[in-house]
This record gives sequence, C-alpha cells and structure tokens, in this order.
Amino acid sequence: MSEQETLGLAEEFAHYRRTVLDKVEVPGPAAVRRTVRGRNRRRWGATATTALALLGGSAIGYAAMSGPDHRPGPVEPTPSVSVSPTPTPTPTPSPSVTTGGPASAVPDGRISRAQLLGASVTLPAWQAGRGCPTSAVRISGDDREGVNWLVALDHGDVDGDDAVETVALVQCVLGTKGPMQVVAFDRDKAGKVVTLGRVVATTIDKPQWLFALDVLGDGTVRVQVGDIAPGGGWAAKWSQRQWRGYRWKDDAFAQVSGPTSFGPNPNLADVSVTTGDLVLRVADDGSRTGTATVRIRNRGTTPVAHVVLRLGVPAVVRADVDGWETCSGVPESVDPIICRLGELAAGAEMRLDLDFHVFEGIKLSTDKADVEVQPMDGERDVLPDVNRSDNLVQMKMIYG
Repeated sequence: MSEQETLGLAEEFAHYRRTVLDKVEVPGPAAVRRTVRGRNRRRWGATATTALALLGGSAIGYAAMSGPDHRPGPVEPTPSVSVSPTPTPTPTPSPSVTTGGPASAVPDGRISRAQLLGASVTLPAWQAGRGCPTSAVRISGDDREGVNWLVALDHGDVDGDDAVETVALVQCVLGTKGPMQVVAFDRDKAGKVVTLGRVVATTIDKPQWLFALDVLGDGTVRVQVGDIAPGGGWAAKWSQRQWRGYRWKDDAFAQVSGPTSFGPNPNLADVSVTTGDLVLRVADDGSRTGTATVRIRNRGTTPVAHVVLRLGVPAVVRADVDGWETCSGVPESVDPIICRLGELAAGAEMRLDLDFHVFEGIKLSTDKADVEVQPMDGERDVLPDVNRSDNLVQMKMIYG
C-alpha cells in the first residue's frame, strides 16, 4: 500500500470516530449483567432441550402442562423410562370383564317378600300329592285353596358366590295336607328373579311336613322337618321334628347335617278294647248287680300317657263300689260313665272287673252299651289311633 493510500484510510477511520462512535452508549455494569444472564439462559435452554428429547413423550406432555393454567403437583418417581418416541397405547378393557365393575358384579339375590310375591317364578315339580301349577306362577301371600303359599322366607349366601340369595318355604294348598318344599331363588344379570334349586320337599312317606327354615352364615340351609303332617285330627305338636342342614354342591342341594330318618312316633297310638257281657242278677235287697270284665291293650310300640274308658250304659245302670279303684273321678251315676286311667306301656294289657247295679223294679231301655277306649297325650288331648276299628265294642246287658 502507498503512503497516499495509507493516509486516506486513516482519514476515513478518523471521520468514522467523529460521526458514529460519539452516538454509541458505553455499557455500564447493569448492562453487562443482563448480557451475561442472557447468554446463560441460552446455554441452559440448549441443555434442557437435549434432556427433553431423551425423556420422550411422557416428559414432553408433562412439560406442556407447566403453563399458567396447569400447575402440576409433586411428581412421583418413574420406575422406568421408555425410549420409544411414540408410547404404546394401553388397551381399554371392555365393561364385561372389568373386575368389580357394574356389568361383572354378582347379581344381588336378596328378594323381599313383596318382591317375591310380585314376581313370576318357576317352581320345581311337586313331589307329594297332585300338586299345584309350577310354571310361570305367582306365589300367594295367603293360604287359599289351590295356590302356592309363601309360608316363610330367609336370606343368605347359599351358593358361595359372595352374594345373598333368597330361600322360601312354599306350600301347595290342598285342604289341610298340601305338599311343601323349600326353594332357593336368585337374580340374573338383568335383575329377573330366577330359581336356583330345591332344598328339600315333603314326601308321601316322611317327612310329611316342613315347619321352619333358617339360613346360617356359612350358607347352610337348615329346615325343620316333621314326620307326620298335621290335619285330619292330628295336631302339629304330635309330629316328631328334626333340624336338617343342606348345602349347595354340584348345582344341587344335598343334606350335610342332622338326622336322615325318623323313629317310631310316640304319639301314634294303637290301643284296643274288649269286653264280656254284663249279667245283672237279683240281689238280696231286690236290686240287680253284675260284673263286666273289660280288657284294654296297647298294641303300639311306645307308651300311651293316658287311657280313657267310656261306658255308654243307661243312667239307671250305676257304677258299684268294686272294680273302680283304678279309675279317677267316676261318679256313681252318669251317662256315659268315664273311667280315666294312667299310663299304659307298649305291649301291656290292663284288665278291669267293673261292678254295676240297678235298683229294684227298674227296667232297662236297651240291652246294649257302647264301650270305647281313647289314647291321650300328656296334656290329655285325645290321640289319633292307627286302628280305630278296635277302639269301640258293644257290651250286652242281660237280666239273669
């Protein structure tokens, strides 16, 4: 470069300093700090961008919520981080397989009395008697003839599904001895009442009656069964009763506890009576006297608590002194004469030689008298006899 050129360049620089640099503000300390912070932010921003790229989609999504309208709370530690740029979506389970969801929940089988009476149900076939309708029927709340009567109701988890079912005692009302059965009910997923199964039913043999039911906490259905059905002169208190337990197993109920058979019923009596003729002969005072021999036998297999002998002699034929000691409360004259006796053991026989007398000049209106024996329980209620044909005989009364 020539000297002239060098001088020209120096003149240009001088002009620049005079016209431009005088307008430039020299930065102070505050300006320097701002400049440094700006440079630091740019450096950390580059580092953060690299970290976010490594964390992937889940971290980016979380960072997107850090704006003024999304203030995230504490972040739980992440067990593992996927390096896949696109997270694999989690399959959404269908409602039918969601554990504990409404669609998969076990139906509630607790059915109230009113709900059961209002539902159309199907009952298992009746096993004793001619039966009542069983298909699509409504159970009745009363015991009208020819209906399926709801006698008793209880609830419990009887099939082990952790939900409650309903157990009902139902009778087919046919006179006084209609058949009975205990039936378990449930609900299907739609809430409809459905029949789970029969627990136990009466039979023509035994049991002939069902008295009560009770569902235990372990799902056992206890039923109180009776050997003989009440009615037709047979009181319910005379039936032998047993509690038997039943459990749901292999889609059916089976007995798991209690007796499986009945012994002889102590209230099922079988007594008989026989008698000889009453021959009335003239005594020294002109009256007539005679003795009748009566035999009472217990043909049953159990004792009879009380035996009552009824003698239908005319009022003019009176009980004399002898032979009546074993009878309680026998008046001298009554029609008929009632002789109350004590217990008669099974297979035992009792002989009574009973004296009678008729005052002088009295004529008999009949020459026959009924002699009847009746078995009684401990409360002096007359028991039915299995063979009533030998409970009544006639005694002839003869003037000798």
